[in-house]
Amino acid sequence: MNLSKLVRDGLWTNNPGLVQLLGLCPLLAVSNNFVNALSLGLATLFVLTASNLTVSAIRNVVRPEIRIPVFVMVIASLVTLVELVMNAYFQTLYDILGIFLPIITTNCAIIGRAEAFASKNRVGPALIDGFMMGLGFLLVLVVLGGAREILSLGTLGQGLNLLLGAGFEDAYWTLIPNTDGLLLAALPPGAFIGLGLLIALKNFIDARVKRWRQPSPVASAAAPAGA
Repeated sequence: MNLSKLVRDGLWTNNPGLVQLLGLCPLLAVSNNFVNALSLGLATLFVLTASNLTVSAIRNVVRPEIRIPVFVMVIASLVTLVELVMNAYFQTLYDILGIFLPIITTNCAIIGRAEAFASKNRVGPALIDGFMMGLGFLLVLVVLGGAREILSLGTLGQGLNLLLGAGFEDAYWTLIPNTDGLLLAALPPGAFIGLGLLIALKNFIDARVKRWRQPSPVASAAAPAGA
């Protein structure tokens, strides 16, 4: 299994948020600021990595007819673990994320990787695939959440104390001082527009890279025949 391909697929060429367009409900609903997006992204990263690891480890002892219910039970168990930990140590974040924590269980990106990759590959590649897919999803969440917070509040990182402790209460950046903010960025339509712009940016970059890699017509014509 090609390690670099797993990395490229997760972060860019097959990114769950920008290419597969999976798990969009929590991605759009919770990405109204940086901290919320980072928290849900970390929870999804853990569940995706651990579920890929577990599914790959048990793939030879699970009958094909019952594999999907078993995969869902594995994912639901991991999500319950995340919920219990957040409820115990990050109570405010647990309340803010609300229903979007348990519905990680139904995140198509997670069940999709379990079925399409982890159930057919060894533990090592499955672990890397889950981590890179989860990291790609987290990065999209963080970029979208950060951009929406900057546009709506002019700050980046408000509420870090909810994740890192009371010592980080004032640990945020004011990037646009004395701003009234763009209300649209904080509302659900802002999430759709922001994600659309990110997808457009990725497609633009891919098109530019593809054009850059193609040989120019002049160079092709100047090349000697049979070279």
